[in-house]
Amino acid sequence: MTDLNSTKFKHLILEQRIEIQFCLDRGETFKQIASRVGKNQTTISKEVKRHIKVNPSNVKKFDKNGNPIANICPLLVKAPFVCNPCQKRHAQCGFQKQLYNAKAAQQDYKTLLVEAREGIPLNKQEFYEVDTIITSGIRKGQHLYHIMSSNNLGVSKSTVYRHLHRGYLSASKMEFPRVVKFKPRRKHHDEYVTKAAKVGRTYEDFLNFIEETSHSHWTEIDTVIGRIGGKVIMTFNFTLCNFMFGLLLESKSSFEVSQKTISLKSNLVSNGFAFGELIPLALTDNGGEFSNVYAIEDNADGECETHLFFCDPYKSCQKPRVEKNHTLFRDIVPKGKSFDNFTQDTVNLIFSHVNSVKRKSLGGKTPYEVFTFTYGADIASLLGITTIPADKVIQSPILLKR
Repeated sequence: MTDLNSTKFKHLILEQRIEIQFCLDRGETFKQIASRVGKNQTTISKEVKRHIKVNPSNVKKFDKNGNPIANICPLLVKAPFVCNPCQKRHAQCGFQKQLYNAKAAQQDYKTLLVEAREGIPLNKQEFYEVDTIITSGIRKGQHLYHIMSSNNLGVSKSTVYRHLHRGYLSASKMEFPRVVKFKPRRKHHDEYVTKAAKVGRTYEDFLNFIEETSHSHWTEIDTVIGRIGGKVIMTFNFTLCNFMFGLLLESKSSFEVSQKTISLKSNLVSNGFAFGELIPLALTDNGGEFSNVYAIEDNADGECETHLFFCDPYKSCQKPRVEKNHTLFRDIVPKGKSFDNFTQDTVNLIFSHVNSVKRKSLGGKTPYEVFTFTYGADIASLLGITTIPADKVIQSPILLKR
């Protein structure tokens, strides 16, 4: 018997059709056949009805008025609707015979599958008839839907437009009012992180890595969007103390992320620090802007200095600290506000205030205090962050107005 779970939601195959024919020949019910094949009882019933082969009888029957009548066996009006289990199948019973044949059913299935995928092509005469009807209607100012609804053309609306754009029809594009009126849809292809780039860098790999290396903290990387298509801010959040800094990007692209990250690494190295020592482990999402993993992982010599991992798709909860810290950023820059008039100094000012907010989770200390205690004030300064006195901290849009 076929495993039910292994064949669920799949088309019938030849072996299953042979099993159906074998069961029909033995007189089994549709329910019994369904159990053996691993399909629903209704599926078996439809399969048999769809592929019945009729062998007409040589015996002619007429009513009392001399009109010919159907010579159908009364047993065929109920399940299993075929003569396969009938003991008189090979005898001259006088009725037309209905049979289910597995190989013939499989061939019908293949033919139907090809036609469904390719469509039924028009011959030369049929094509010119369709062209004449469509062109005539269009030149009368009729809409294409009206023309197709009024005539059984045997083609779809998309096929007509495809023929039009290829120049097959007598009517031109200028004669189709909607083709002229509506501009083609702009195709925008977003960047994405390839599967190859994620090999060894999945969230599961991340969990295994921190377990093996005993890492207790890391850096979560994300992007904050202003106006769609405008400038973007790439944020780095240190989970040790929720210290965050940002890099202003001209656009949300892997090129911008790569260039700004490389520039940051170069600035750190020129001042005696290494990006890999500051950020040895990083976690980000599946945004296409992070598709160039080597720009983040490798140093100037091409050696890996940072281990980068990706969250599972649509699982922002796997990097909660950076997401939570963005709410403090949004207190100053509400969602929807454009970053186009921002400079890197603007970004540094915002995060200087964010990092100067005292946190209960840090025992009343600020992220700036804990970060500089761990890494030093020089690195914070290189990242563009300065301390703001407690009474000078502003957590509202007023900061940017001032």
